[in-house]
Order: sequence, then structure tokens, then C-alpha cells
Amino acid sequence: MNGASLLAKTLSRAGVKTVFSLSGNQIMPVYDAAIDADLRIIHTRHEGGAVYMADGFAQITGGLGVALVTAAPGFANAISALYSARMNESPVLFLSGDSPVAEDGNAPFQELDQCAMTRPVVKFSGRPETPEELGRMLTHAMNVALSGRPGPVHIALPFDVLNANVDGGALPTVEESTPETFTGGPQIAEALAQSQRPIILVGPQLNEGRGQGRAAALRKSCCAPVVCLESPRGLRDPALGAFAEVLRKADLVIGIGKVPDFTMGFARPPAVSADAKLIFLDPEEAAITRARTLSGDRAHLIARADTLSAADAIIAAAKPTERADWLVEVDAATGYRTDPSTAPGVHPRALCASVQKILDAADDPILVCDGGEFGQWCQALLNAPMRLTNGLSGAIGGCLGYAMAAKVARPEASVILLMGDGTAGFYLAEFETAAREGINILAIIGNDDVWNAEHQIQIRDYGPDRTMGCTLSPGLRYDHTAETLGCYGAHIGEESEIKSALNAALAADKPACVNVAIASLAAPKFQRG
Repeated sequence: MNGASLLAKTLSRAGVKTVFSLSGNQIMPVYDAAIDADLRIIHTRHEGGAVYMADGFAQITGGLGVALVTAAPGFANAISALYSARMNESPVLFLSGDSPVAEDGNAPFQELDQCAMTRPVVKFSGRPETPEELGRMLTHAMNVALSGRPGPVHIALPFDVLNANVDGGALPTVEESTPETFTGGPQIAEALAQSQRPIILVGPQLNEGRGQGRAAALRKSCCAPVVCLESPRGLRDPALGAFAEVLRKADLVIGIGKVPDFTMGFARPPAVSADAKLIFLDPEEAAITRARTLSGDRAHLIARADTLSAADAIIAAAKPTERADWLVEVDAATGYRTDPSTAPGVHPRALCASVQKILDAADDPILVCDGGEFGQWCQALLNAPMRLTNGLSGAIGGCLGYAMAAKVARPEASVILLMGDGTAGFYLAEFETAAREGINILAIIGNDDVWNAEHQIQIRDYGPDRTMGCTLSPGLRYDHTAETLGCYGAHIGEESEIKSALNAALAADKPACVNVAIASLAAPKFQRG
């Protein structure tokens, strides 16, 4: 058994069945080994696309997503997507081919210090020098990815290590780490009992789709609103409605796996009251240090704790408290959606109303939203039990990969993706991957012929007569491109065409791309008064 076989068999033993990859010279031994280990390789059109798919797969399954790319330029293509995986708290195992250890320093083909490049965006990065070290490093990396705050890890795979024979041949054991029990539940329960207007803030790991019901259980047991902050727009996230207005009223703010950052105005006034008590729990020491610094004398409790076990401990210790009026007030704010905007073209409101009917009728709907202004409309107006977005990184383009991975992970699910036309351009070629692999998703592109998020910034900050560089070619037919790549394509130019076009796309029995000439609107601002 060589190093590549050790790698493939260890992945299989850990429960991995699917690897997202773009091929290249240095990883061909792994492709060969994957055949005997019965690993499915979904071959993508871009290395970043492979990592985005691994990210989406991890979010949907709660387990490990695996991406495999080749060395140097292929490796470098994927780093942006790794950053998104880190911000999404996604356990991704990122494997990259590398030049031989025996030729280090001799300028071999595509030599590069990969670990130095990935360390800032992963939880662990390593480069083994023997197959035996590869086995140990692999199991360690997988455990790191899944423990604490989940996140990506990286292993560079030197070509000679993949081809070298393994002494002994025993596969390394993959052991699950057990988080330390959080004992502060009663203290937090007491603080909640004394509060009139508490708010619990959580991050991606505890969102409605990934938290396995913990957000709802926290709300019920603590009688406190639970709000997930996972948008690059922070408190300006249209999906939060007018939440910023009520956050200022909170007398107790509890962050579980969520410490002060830009999404909550750094927990400073005016975003959070100067009189509010603050409790922050997080698995990472650096985050706890930041929480202490930003909380100052408002800190009631700041402790290092595993996110999921901390949530469970709080749920178990919570005391029955009546705060119905406060829940109603916060719900009214987060559910506020009044917006009078109009513009030529299909309004996102009308499009989303039809899409919501499809989601409601599906047995297992998965909603994926991506993009700037159009993406914000979709995130604000659409709901599904499982939702994936472009997330805290602020990057766009990756959600075509997320949607495809969601369908791979849950083949019977109805996966609907909505993305802007700027977003669509990043990984448009992955429609060919979807067609080739039989990954039947419905992708809806909101096409207003402009990079509208940046265009709106130019208008706001510099004036409408000083816009440049953000327009796209008018009338582009992304549906025609998708058809050329093997998918079903359709176009919507009027609101009256929405229902029939979407129904035809759903009935196509192949990946579908629906190009919609939408009204060019800024993201909604749901502000009351």
C-alpha cells in the first residue's frame, strides 16, 4: 500500500464517500487509489468550485467536506474559497498536491510553500514527509476540522509521499473528540431570570438549518429571542428586518459561539446599549480575548466553551420566565418587510413570492441565496428549513457550488438557488459539472446588467454622475450558456411569465437555469418610523 492508498482508505474508513476535485499531475495517485476505496470524485471546472462544494456539503451534512486540488496554481485558485469556509464554520478537509519532498529547494515543478499561504485561513495546515506521517496528520486534521468551532484544515501532499510504500499497512484510527462539559448553565439561567429584555445571538453553527433545533429550543426554554448573525451586512442584513432597533433595547446580550465583531457593531453603543450586561461563550481563546477587550465592565460572564454543549447546558438550566411581550416586539421587528420600491423589470418581490410557493410545496426544500443586492432581496423574502448563503466572508459566486453539493448530499431534496448576474459569472462553467454528474438543481439568475452592490455604493458615496466600471453587457442570456453546457434554460422578461417558466424548469429532469430580467434595485432597507 502506498501513501495515496493510505489516504483514500483512511478517508473511506472515516465515512467519506464523496470528494470534490479538479485533477492535476500531482494528485493522479489519489485518483487511482480512489477507485479501490470506492470514493466518488465529482470533477469540477475550477479549484475554487471544488472547495465551495466541499463547504456546502459540510454545511448540509454536519460532517466533513473534502476538496482535492493540484499544486501551485491549482492550489492558489482555491484559497479564496477556503476563507469563506472558515467564516462559514464549515469542516472542510482541503488536500492539495505538492512537489516531492526529496527535491525541496531544487526548484522542482510547481514548488510552493503552501502551508505558509493557508495558515491564516485554516485551523491546521501541514505537509507530511513520509506516508506514515501522512496517516497520522490526516486523522489529526479531520478531528481538528470537526472540533471546537468547525472549520477548514489543509494537508499538502508531496508527490513522492503519495507514491512511497507504507511500512506495516495498518490504517490510522479516526477518533471523535469529546468537548468539555460547560458548567456555566445555572449562572446564565440566573442572569436570564433577572433580565426583562434579553437577546441571544448565535453564529453559523447554530443557525436554523445546522443547529439541529437548538435555536428553537433556546428560545423556548429561555423565553428569549434567538437571532443568527451570519451576513456580511451585519445589523443591516435585510433578512433581520428592523432587528437593529430592538437590539439597542436589550438589557442582556448573550453570544453563543458569537463574540463581538462587525456584525453586532462590536457590541458598542449605539448598536448595543452601554447599560446592557454581556455574556459571551466561544470555543476559541482568541475570540474570548477579543470579547473581554470589547465588553469592558459590561461583561457579566465571558468563558471558553464548546458552542453546541454550551447551548445544551443553557437549555437544560433555563428557568421558566414570562416575557411574551418582549418576544412579540422582537418578532415584529425581525419580521418587518415594508418596502415601497419600484423599477422597470421583474420585481424581486414577485419572483420571490412564486419561489416561496415552490419551497412550501416541496417535501425537503433547500434554499441557497448568493449575490449583492438581488441576493439580499432573496434572503429577506424567502424561507426554508435549510438555507445556505454566501455568508460572513462577503464573497459571492460560491453558492452554485453550495447548491450542487446540497443536492449531492441530499439527492431527494428540492434545491433552489437564487443568485445575481455578477455572481453567476464566477463559476458559470460548473453548470457543465451539474449536467455531467446529473445534479438536478434549479438555479435562478436575477439579471439587471450591473454589479449592483458596488453600483449602489458609487451612487451613494460619489453621486449618480460618477459611476464607472460596474455595468455588464445588457441582455445577456445566461440560460443560453447553461443550455450549451447541457442544462435546461429559460428566460423570464415579464412577471406574468414567472409561474409557467419555473414550473417548466422544475419538470425538465435536468439541471435548470432560469434567467430573469429583474428590476435594478438597491437591497431593501426595512426601517420603521
